[in-house]
Amino acid sequence: MPAKNGTAKRGQGGGSGTRLVIVESPAKAKTIAGYLGRGYVVESSIGHIRDLPGSASEVPPEYKDKPWAKLGVDVESDFRPLYVVNSDKKQQVAKLKKLLKEADELFLATDEDREGEAIAWHLQEVLKPKVPVHRMVFNEITAEAIRRAAANPRSLDLRLVDAQETRRILDRLYGYEVSPVLWVKVKQGLSAGRVQSVATRLVVERERERIAFVPAHYWDITGEFDTGRDEEPRRFKAGIISVDGKRVAQGRDFAADGTLKTKGVLHLDEEAARGLAERLAGRPYQVTSVEQKPYTRKPYPPFRTTTLQQEASRKLGFSAKYTMSVAQKLYENGYITYMRTDSITLSETAITAARRQAATLFGSQYVPDKPRVYSSKVKNAQEAHEAIRPAGDVFRTPAETGLTGDQFRLYELIWKRTIASQMKDAQGQSVSVRVTGVSSAGETAEFGATGKTITFHGFLKAYVESADDPSTDRDDQERRLPTLERGDALSARSVAAEGHSTRPPARYTEASLVKELEDREIGRPSTYASIIGTILDRGYVFKKGTALVPSFLAFAVVNLLERHFGNLVDYDFTAHMEDGLDEIARGEAERVRWLSRFYKGENGDQGLKSLVEHIDDIDAKGISSFPIKGSDIVVRVGRYGPYLDRDGERVNIPEDMAPDELTAEKAEELFAQPSSDRELGVDPETGHTIVAKSGRYGPYVTEVLPEEPAPAEGEKKKRTKKSDAPKPRTASLFRSMSLDTITLEDALRLLSLPRVVGELDGETVTAQNGRYGPYLRKGSESRSLGSEEELFTVTLEQAKELFAQPKQRGRGRAAASAEPLRELGEDPGSGKKVVVKKGRYGPYVTDGETNASLRQGDDPQSITIQRAAELLAERREKVAASGGAKKKTGAKKAAKTTTRRRASAKSGS
Repeated sequence: MPAKNGTAKRGQGGGSGTRLVIVESPAKAKTIAGYLGRGYVVESSIGHIRDLPGSASEVPPEYKDKPWAKLGVDVESDFRPLYVVNSDKKQQVAKLKKLLKEADELFLATDEDREGEAIAWHLQEVLKPKVPVHRMVFNEITAEAIRRAAANPRSLDLRLVDAQETRRILDRLYGYEVSPVLWVKVKQGLSAGRVQSVATRLVVERERERIAFVPAHYWDITGEFDTGRDEEPRRFKAGIISVDGKRVAQGRDFAADGTLKTKGVLHLDEEAARGLAERLAGRPYQVTSVEQKPYTRKPYPPFRTTTLQQEASRKLGFSAKYTMSVAQKLYENGYITYMRTDSITLSETAITAARRQAATLFGSQYVPDKPRVYSSKVKNAQEAHEAIRPAGDVFRTPAETGLTGDQFRLYELIWKRTIASQMKDAQGQSVSVRVTGVSSAGETAEFGATGKTITFHGFLKAYVESADDPSTDRDDQERRLPTLERGDALSARSVAAEGHSTRPPARYTEASLVKELEDREIGRPSTYASIIGTILDRGYVFKKGTALVPSFLAFAVVNLLERHFGNLVDYDFTAHMEDGLDEIARGEAERVRWLSRFYKGENGDQGLKSLVEHIDDIDAKGISSFPIKGSDIVVRVGRYGPYLDRDGERVNIPEDMAPDELTAEKAEELFAQPSSDRELGVDPETGHTIVAKSGRYGPYVTEVLPEEPAPAEGEKKKRTKKSDAPKPRTASLFRSMSLDTITLEDALRLLSLPRVVGELDGETVTAQNGRYGPYLRKGSESRSLGSEEELFTVTLEQAKELFAQPKQRGRGRAAASAEPLRELGEDPGSGKKVVVKKGRYGPYVTDGETNASLRQGDDPQSITIQRAAELLAERREKVAASGGAKKKTGAKKAAKTTTRRRASAKSGS
């Protein structure tokens, strides 16, 4: 049996010598170990083992005084990167080195793309093997594929490594140079990125279009016509097309500002439409034309990364990130091929498997005589893989896999799409009909209707693609019309006028944003999931249903980038940058010159370094201010979030309010809301007025300090440091309290905290209310209390008992015992049950081991298990990235470093 994660996996079977195989993940190692014979030891690197320094503390002492140290890239010496072994990977690296000492050969079996090639190169650089090194590549984890890959290794592809390293350096320069500008001019903790900033701009621009949008109102007429024949269908509906030869205006004829942009069309208002409908009612009608055309729909190609993300979003409600997480598990466990690919081609064996299974399930009449061959239309496609398909030379049906939950659903989606891609076209007939009638006033009105019938479903028997627009007809949807011929007489069962309004452009969803980025050739498709995850995490975007809504913070960031770093968020510039990176990958461009042009500039063009050095002219207040049209109110983005400002009067903007919803009328409503501040009385000890207020982080009580007396005539006012100025006492309300009912007595009790309970072991014990709830403190130790009321009742004896117990981790005793708000189901990652709970600082999801707070836009009542699993997975990643709960150790060892040495990368098979 393979050993548990963290220990080497040994293959079973025959063989000679010892071969160490290194992959990225423990799950992948476990699966591959079962397919390799005796003599193979399979171990994982657990992702990247080495990277540029993540913080100043990771920069080795000998480099700290270098002007480029904070970047981790020597911009004066050919942009050489400074690599350090990740602190949380040192133990694993030591283990790999130990295993390598016992091996006769090393197989680097990381993924076959740029990132995988880079991981393999870093492993070789750090491990410094003295035995033959082989690059083992495969795009599916099946017994045959793994054995074939082990028997036919290749050398490291240094062009792929170079391409990935260039991207890493470029992204580091962009992020580390531009992000500090955002910290100074917008808000601390923000980040900028080569693709994430452009993606944010797309979402912001769409919201700007919605804000500027002016709806147009128009009317048309729908008639229901009857053939009078005793057959089905005998009735059908048709919409008005023209009146006296003049086309009736539809939504497409209006501009975004609500004006009619098409000349020579008839714009019907309500009065005109209703009048015309009355004049057309009861009149005779005749079919004036019938056009029939054959209908053919070809199958969709197999999935690549982006199309899988889009369809999983539409059909399954998965986010891009969650889709890739589930797909990763399917790949590592041998169910599908590699899931990060631009390719839509299938191997000959896969084509044969798909055709055979389609014939078995649907009949040979559904399979074309010749196999279908697809070629990628993605520019600069670089992944050397097939399309995403079921693994193996014979495809397992979903029922045969034994999968459950979301893994089953995603596998089924991939399986259906693959099978359908090798089936025959769908065929049928499309028909267009024109019907004419003359009104009682002599006006000639023409109506039109279209229909579609499918005579042979072909691939639609297996798979039908969804659309982003729910009003769009599915490919398998029929619209049947009666059998009609020119000259047929018809009667009108009804003629009704209908009003319409144009709609603003739809917000992006994850699926449509992925498509937009790919269509504009921005970034790499394999990174889109993490890019969308980043802009959600950073608070630039939040979700309303499936729609991506930009925050006002995103507006401020995009404002700054557009005005002062225009090229960096220009769509064409970013796409051309991608072309340049691909030219480097193909050996057609020299990376040092390319990076130098970007960072230092060339031929009078400013480079990034020059741009970030001249930021004094950036108006911080101006870029974070947005006047509301039709009012004297301004939206401002401040340190604690967005607010409305009118001549110094301020009011907070609700966190879940979309920018396009904040009209002048809505802003006035927010200002008109009564203040929730309540004056409770006077503190008899201090004479200060006590008030209850509603703050950004919840309700609280505070005292109003008296103003300093004005200086006597002729005296100057003494200057006092802000830090030396007296600060009012404040205290958050208990969960059991409300602003409406809190009394002066309650407020004074709250303001009396922290309370001294007594002394233990020579140290004072206090009862305090903190971020994570009520607790006791003794020196550097703390223990959670069960309820807020215990802050006033806990005794020294009870405190002694609590400190004698081991400290509980997590959200405290109260949170751990709280009843869940909802049970969501099983986490496909951990296999544990996930519930929603209410915490002191808002709702969160937990599987009993990992807790993750809900984000802006997440509703506790409607959050899905997919979204919960995504939040928990992200939380686990963050804990793992920070090394988890670390024990204190002695002096830290200097980080292991290296600069890139090409010669050492040449060892191979």
